[in-house]
Amino acid sequence: MNSLPETRTRDRAIATWLLICCGFVFAMVVLGGFTRLTGSGLSIAEWRPIMGTLPPLSDAEWQRVFEIYKQTPEFQTVNSHMDVHDFKGIFWLEYLHRLLGRLLGLAFLLPLIYFVARKYITMRQLPWYLLMFALGGMQAVIGKVMVASGQVDAPQVSHYRLTAHLSAAFLVYALMFWRALSLLHGLSPGASHPWYRRTVALTALIAVTIVSGGFVAGLDAGLIYNTFPKMGDYWIPPGLFALDPAWRNVFDNLTTVQFDHRLLALATFALIAAYWLRARSAEFPRRARAGANALLVTAVLQVLLGITTVVLAVPTLPAVGHQGTALLLLTSALYLSHGLRRG
Repeated sequence: MNSLPETRTRDRAIATWLLICCGFVFAMVVLGGFTRLTGSGLSIAEWRPIMGTLPPLSDAEWQRVFEIYKQTPEFQTVNSHMDVHDFKGIFWLEYLHRLLGRLLGLAFLLPLIYFVARKYITMRQLPWYLLMFALGGMQAVIGKVMVASGQVDAPQVSHYRLTAHLSAAFLVYALMFWRALSLLHGLSPGASHPWYRRTVALTALIAVTIVSGGFVAGLDAGLIYNTFPKMGDYWIPPGLFALDPAWRNVFDNLTTVQFDHRLLALATFALIAAYWLRARSAEFPRRARAGANALLVTAVLQVLLGITTVVLAVPTLPAVGHQGTALLLLTSALYLSHGLRRG
């Protein structure tokens, strides 16, 4: 039977591994944002999970890869002016994004095998880790399908697939982060804190807002109505229900998608601010109080980055910062929720 100090040492080792993997996911989210915003995401037109680990190593190989790219809609309609040197400029970001994904897979799988072999992770616990790995694999497959959607008729990936790709990354991150917190801090005996349910509800609203941002990104809806707080001259812009059937407007209408994201973002921020104000007088555990403060600070930064992004018509750095801070906002909410949960 393991002693308590030994169990805690093992739990810390597993938590450290999971947090490192979370760092990989965060880096992938940020790099994925750069890849999309710089127009690099469709530069690699072939899928080679094993051989694709190595970039082109000779002029002949570069020319071969470039010839494949020249057959894509993106080259033919957008980048026909490019030569192989120009192509290299967009190739490297997408290559690094894919390489980081492969490294993340290894960074998860190899330690998992080690921890199972050493019985740090029991057979009873293993299904949760296999679920994380499976979701990570699914996220990679969605990425492949997403890229393929932009290499058929038009150089534009499906906004549904892009949102699914981003959402799957956030989901895997959330599962790993929550498990790491449980290993590091455990759960106190007794009922959950009275604020736990409302905190989980607020976290769910944050997640919905993030998903709506995926549709904005996928449709390039941030490139219209580059004013704030109004959308052009309107508080409620015309054309919100221009598509038929009506439900399509929520997902396919650029005006509606941007309007919905603004509405959700501002509502989320208002609720976070109200939550923080009321939480000041509540009896929170120290860890949860730190989480509440982090949630407010991150929300303020996220709103400022969102406004900057839309007003300046989606410049790369603020837009990538907005995407990365969305994950930090979710992290703060998860940390807060976990701090209020008990056995």
